[in-house]
Amino acid sequence: MKTKFNRRTMLASVAAAAIAITTLGQSALAQDKVTLRLSTPASETDQRAVALVEKFGPAVSEFANFEPHWNATLFNQGTELEAIARGNLEMSIASAQELAVFFPEFSIFTAGYVHRDAAHQVAVFNDPLMDPFKQKVEEELGVKLLTVMYLGRRQVNLRTDKEVRTPADLAGVKLRMPNTDAWLFLGEALGASPTPVAFTEIYTALQTGAVDGQDNPLPTVVDAKFYEVTKQVVLTSHLVDLNYLAMSKSVWDALTPEQQQAVQKAADDAAEFGRQNQLAKEEELVSFLEEQGLKVYEPDLDAFRTTVQQKYLESDFAKDWPEGTLEKINAL
Repeated sequence: MKTKFNRRTMLASVAAAAIAITTLGQSALAQDKVTLRLSTPASETDQRAVALVEKFGPAVSEFANFEPHWNATLFNQGTELEAIARGNLEMSIASAQELAVFFPEFSIFTAGYVHRDAAHQVAVFNDPLMDPFKQKVEEELGVKLLTVMYLGRRQVNLRTDKEVRTPADLAGVKLRMPNTDAWLFLGEALGASPTPVAFTEIYTALQTGAVDGQDNPLPTVVDAKFYEVTKQVVLTSHLVDLNYLAMSKSVWDALTPEQQQAVQKAADDAAEFGRQNQLAKEEELVSFLEEQGLKVYEPDLDAFRTTVQQKYLESDFAKDWPEGTLEKINAL
């Protein structure tokens, strides 16, 4: 029997897990290196993965063994935060969509056309407006958000030939989205019929026609070889996508102040390294995709932006956004 792990049951388990992890962590640090296992559905060639292996791991190696697990081989996608809260995992790469499951106000960071670019993401994450968000995740979920990682501008990638210029052209298109309310609403706001499929199953779903398309940044399209089973990329740039490098708050608290400082710097340095690599890679990939036979073009962005933002403002998601936060984000 599969037990549904909701916010209430998770919060009930955090306190007990915190005590256990803190005690074990302090003991381990006194005797040996702390183990930092990271679970993510990303592949080892993903720019986030490369950055963590090349920058984060070596920077904390004096006191920690960094053990990344790629391709959802340790925990299934979407269950990593649960694992951290239970005390079964130390680190993950979490999305705002996943956090919105537990804290609806995080849906503001999942809304289409809110973040403008990678630099804007960093400005938002480091601004005091984020403090209440971070504090709530720490206190109620037992998870510390270390830094923001740039995933890229999400584009619509289709196996069909029909040209897409406005959201109306996506009517009836089965667009793969991760299985959370925030992700599914984004697919709907774009005009498509959102269809939940795990990341590891996207290629087969596209190949068999179970879905008509998927949305991801261009580096992911190439890294996961989605271009092999699709015909076009519509450059909607509807979401400047992000992840948060997340860590167990109890494990963090068990570190010395010097170690905490080292972990924070390593996280920020890795995020910046990955961000610059991802930006450079995005610029290069349009030509590559065209060489593979895909049609790559920009639709009517004003039509998409107007439609998507209006749908969000009329939705229940906007009701959960703290008053004045959107205005603060726009002002940065």
